[in-house]
Amino acid sequence: MRRIVLALTAIGVGAAVTLGAQGQSAEHAPILVPGSSVEQPGDHGVSAHTNHLIRVGRDAVGTSPSGETPASIAGAYQLGNLTATGGGTIVIVDAYDYPTALRDFNVFSTQFGLPTETSTNATAGTNAHFQVVYAGGPRAPRANCGWAQEAALDIEWAHAMAPNAKIVLVEAKSNSFADLFAAVDVANAIPDAQQMSMSWGGSEFSSEASNDTHFTHNGIVYFASSGDTGGKTIYPGVSPNVVSAGGTRLNRNSSGVLVSETGWSGSGGGSSAYEPRPAFQNAVAAVGSKRGVPDYSFDADPSTGVSVYDSTSCQGVSGWMVFGGTSVSSPSLAGIVHSAGNQRLNSGDELTLLYSGLGSANFRDIVSGTAGTFTAKTGWDFVTGIGSTLGLAGK
Repeated sequence: MRRIVLALTAIGVGAAVTLGAQGQSAEHAPILVPGSSVEQPGDHGVSAHTNHLIRVGRDAVGTSPSGETPASIAGAYQLGNLTATGGGTIVIVDAYDYPTALRDFNVFSTQFGLPTETSTNATAGTNAHFQVVYAGGPRAPRANCGWAQEAALDIEWAHAMAPNAKIVLVEAKSNSFADLFAAVDVANAIPDAQQMSMSWGGSEFSSEASNDTHFTHNGIVYFASSGDTGGKTIYPGVSPNVVSAGGTRLNRNSSGVLVSETGWSGSGGGSSAYEPRPAFQNAVAAVGSKRGVPDYSFDADPSTGVSVYDSTSCQGVSGWMVFGGTSVSSPSLAGIVHSAGNQRLNSGDELTLLYSGLGSANFRDIVSGTAGTFTAKTGWDFVTGIGSTLGLAGK
C-alpha cells in the first residue's frame, strides 16, 4: 500500500498521516491517522494517544453519514430494539475540551432518531441524556481537535448502542496518564455510573500495574481499546481490571447484506509484558502466563467504519465522517453491555461472564483475519479474543 504523509499538524500532538491512495470505493479509500493517534517521542509511560482512524476521500467526509449506522450495526450484531432497554449512566473519559460536544451529540441523535439532550447547558448535572464534567475543576481544559474527534466518536457510539443511558463525558486536563487517571477517579464518583469507556492508551511500561486500582470502583465495568497496531499491546487495555476491546471487519455484499466478519489487521493484541494472567483466563490455554488481549471485539476497520459527526474542522476534515479503530470498539461494547441490563459489581464479574460464554451462541467466533503475527482461529485468539458480540445475552 502506498503511503502519503500530509503536511498537516494536529494541535499539540504532531503530524497526521494518510495511508493508501485515492480510490473509488471504501475498500481503497485513504485512511487518515490523526496526530492524536500517534505515540510521540517521550510519551512512553507518560502520555496516552487516541485509537481512532478516519476514512477520507470521495463520499467519506461530508454533509450526510456514509458509514455504518446504529441500525445497521444493531442488525449486524443481532441486538434487537435497543430503545427498549433503559436506565443508568455510561461515562466516557477523554482528554482536553470538546467545545461543541452537546451540539454534535444532538445532531447525531437527531439524524438517527435517538434521544436528544434538551438542555442548552452541557455541564448541568440535571441533564437527562448528555453531560460534560471537567475533571480538573470548574473551567474547561484547553481544546484539542484530535481528542475532540475521539470524544465525538465515544459519546455518539455509546449513545447509539445504549440510547436510553445518560452519557457523561469527563474531560481530563491533558493526555498525560496522571491527568487521565485523575479523570477516571472523578468519573468513578459519577452518580449511577455503570460502565466506563477509555479509548486511549500507550505502550506498556514497567510500573503500569500500579495504576490498576483506578479501575476497581464497585458497580462500574471498565472498557479500554486494545490499540490500533496489529499484534501490539497497550495500557490500560492490558489491565486485568478492564474489558479489552479489539477490532473486526464487517464484510457486506453489493446489496449491503452482511456476509462475514473477519479479524481487522489493526486490532491490537498479544500477551502483556507485565500483567499476569487473571483467573478469568485460566481456561484459555493460548493466553500463557500473562494477561492476553483483546477480550472481545467490534467493527473497527475504517474501510467498514461507523458514521460520526464532529462540526469542528481538524486536519482538514469536519462534519459527517467515517471512523474506525478500536476507539469504536470500546464505547460501543460499553453501550451493548449497558443495554444488556445486567449490572455487574466490577469488571472481573463481567469478564468472568464473558469467558463463560466462550464458544456459545452469545458470540460470533471470528476464524479468519490476521493482525501482526497473530491469526484469528476457532476459539479464543490474540486478534479478536472471544469473538464479536451476538445479541445481548451473556453480556
